[in-house]
Amino acid sequence: MSKTTMGKRSAFKIQRRLGVELPGLGKAGALERRPYGPGMHGMKRKKLSDYTIRLMEKQKLRFHYGLREKQLRNLVVKCKKDTSRSWVDSLVINLESRLDNVIFRLNWAPSIAAARQMVSHGHIKINGQKVTIGSATVNVGDEITITDKGAKSGNYLQAKARPRLSAIPAFLSTEKDGEKEKAKVMSEALPEDIPFAFEKRLVIEFYWKLK
Repeated sequence: MSKTTMGKRSAFKIQRRLGVELPGLGKAGALERRPYGPGMHGMKRKKLSDYTIRLMEKQKLRFHYGLREKQLRNLVVKCKKDTSRSWVDSLVINLESRLDNVIFRLNWAPSIAAARQMVSHGHIKINGQKVTIGSATVNVGDEITITDKGAKSGNYLQAKARPRLSAIPAFLSTEKDGEKEKAKVMSEALPEDIPFAFEKRLVIEFYWKLK
């Protein structure tokens, strides 16, 4: 399994603090035994400020997709220039179209961090060309394949043995490629493809001043 900046305990703490399972962290079951925030005061009901509620919703995106705050803010600014749809819809679509996320959503990696590691190690190809940047965008019609070495990696084998997600989203398809799999981007991702409970309005309100 890949090394990440967050261990099992901290991944659980993040999910309990936000009150939602974030599949991208690769750690299931955070809310099963402790459906409340971490720490000795976690079970006490707290009245959260409007700012905190909006912050927590934004943090769901940041932690699930494994972004630094600056990366997320830059993407928000970019998406606000897209007038074809709501900027927050554009934001989610951009995040879902990242290569590291796609590898995770295909159940080829146990977490988005692990998927990013597989990409950086050269285990993934798009249209036959090796890509080593996890934030690369996949487009409709792109074919995604895994190298022989990647198909033998611990991350891939773990993901196939214990898939983190029960199904792949409709914008992706897979088929057998010999002993391995290959995938294709069938359509543009949809805002609804986000794999956890999410309130777009709160993120809009959090970033409303950002231009």
